[in-house]
Amino acid sequence: MRLFDDFPDGVCRRDAPLAPLTWFELGGRADYLISPQSQDQLATVIRRCRDADLPFRFLGLGANVLVPDEGVRGAVIRLDADAFGRVEFGEAQVSTGAGVNMAKLVLQSVRRGLAGIEVLAGIPGTVGGGIAMNCGGWYGDFSGSVRSVRVMDLDGAIHRRDSVELEFGYRRCRLRGACVLEAELSLPPTDPQALDRRYREIWMYKQDTQPPLGVQSVGCIFRNPDERSAGEIIDRAGLKGQRIGSAVVSQRHANFIVADPGGRAADVIALIRLVQRRVQEQSGIRLEPEVKIWESNVDARSGGRCESAQLAVPSGKED
Repeated sequence: MRLFDDFPDGVCRRDAPLAPLTWFELGGRADYLISPQSQDQLATVIRRCRDADLPFRFLGLGANVLVPDEGVRGAVIRLDADAFGRVEFGEAQVSTGAGVNMAKLVLQSVRRGLAGIEVLAGIPGTVGGGIAMNCGGWYGDFSGSVRSVRVMDLDGAIHRRDSVELEFGYRRCRLRGACVLEAELSLPPTDPQALDRRYREIWMYKQDTQPPLGVQSVGCIFRNPDERSAGEIIDRAGLKGQRIGSAVVSQRHANFIVADPGGRAADVIALIRLVQRRVQEQSGIRLEPEVKIWESNVDARSGGRCESAQLAVPSGKED
């Protein structure tokens, strides 16, 4: 019996294309694409991968991931089943599954007058991925609203961790190799109309300053170094419009790269390296990628979430 042959139809696909699941719409295939239907089934997948020494990664909505043209070895796991999509609203809190569409959760919270995550307006992804990378922008980040999470470790055991244990920082969260299953968010009630105005202000700013909807792009390519704008640094280096093959630095916002339809992930990677080199030559600043560039051959299990975003809603991506 093959590793996952005993799973019900639709849970595991072999030699599955990944490009349609990412915002760049680039890259090759995975040996296995697995959508567990329950936490127990997820635990089984993780333990089997561990015991077989099979590399595995988590893919959310694909908005912060670049898959190589040759694809990736091992298993790619998506928490897109109903078991991971639960949302319960309270008077000043929200309980949410890791697979919940974050953009929709933000909008639902705003409409209920629950404040805190409106700062994430226009940022695509899943709740689990947003926590794993502490997503955010100039207006704030996710960590300010996270009270606690339930996670699954590499043995398939489930633990609860308070916000302080997660040691949130700039685009990071200490998960110790665990996968986010659920989160408890603290969202104090406020005036819904005022909150809606704030949400729309943030949304419109992103729509006006970032690549338009419909282009093949992801969130910010680089982290902001020392609270300086990576986009401004790249712009000053004269790299807006710089192109390598099917990839080009956005004319609207220099911290975004846009890919041509039918393009190559290798072109995006080459352009990222070119931008890093030119910026370092001109300013001495070493830009570090924020986008997750997956390697085709992985030597060890990948703990935590290599999250992106499985979004299908309008988004201004991240600023």
